[in-house]
Amino acid sequence: MTATGLRRFREPRQPDVTRCEMCGEPLGEEHGHVVDVESRALLCTCRACRLLFTHDVGARHRAMPDRYLHAPSFRLTEADWEELQIPVRMAFFFHNSTLGRTVALYPSPAGATESLLPTETWERVLAANPALAVVQPDVEALLVDRRPGGGSACHLVPISACYELVGLVRLHWKGFDGGREAWEAIDGFFAELRRRSRVVPDPDPGGKTPDPGGEGGATGPRGEPPDLGAEAPATGADGETPAADSEGEDDGR
Repeated sequence: MTATGLRRFREPRQPDVTRCEMCGEPLGEEHGHVVDVESRALLCTCRACRLLFTHDVGARHRAMPDRYLHAPSFRLTEADWEELQIPVRMAFFFHNSTLGRTVALYPSPAGATESLLPTETWERVLAANPALAVVQPDVEALLVDRRPGGGSACHLVPISACYELVGLVRLHWKGFDGGREAWEAIDGFFAELRRRSRVVPDPDPGGKTPDPGGEGGATGPRGEPPDLGAEAPATGADGETPAADSEGEDDGR
């Protein structure tokens, strides 16, 4: 072995650096993501590469927005939820352009598990919540959380946030009911979503208006309609690149 070859054993090992999965440039802890619509993979990207795909609707790669919206009074009846046939209290819904339909997935100890979605029921739910119909296909999702005490909340989030929740469940879930550690992680996840989200106002002025400072955890200007077409201020990216395919069976609640 040459002196040059031996020198590498004497030099300190270079720290692992996350790099753009398109151009190879080093990335910081906060960086953007691009969705491969065909493979359902999330790619960590630098700002320049992400900007290349912000307007290519219908292309294979699409930049993932970073807006977070929160609808504390999401209109979803008990009958709707039963018809959707989601066996746990949380699920996320997004339009898969490759399949040409909306899919429903829920977190489970085995990963993201797909539930057969009754299309007519889901369209009825969307019609009752028109402010959330702005969700972008492939890159954003509606994450619905059925509260244990009744009622539902919905978050419009980047699709990566849903897989972050899937990862938490898979990492912490123990036994049949998940255990305290898993539910603390799940509650913390939703608390963080509420903290960074803008509130979608209740569309029914005669109904019960959520308190932005109350249980819903809202942080947006009270009573001020959010600009649903714009992205929220930059948020921390998790840097993970989870596969978006469903798998496994669920025994969660």
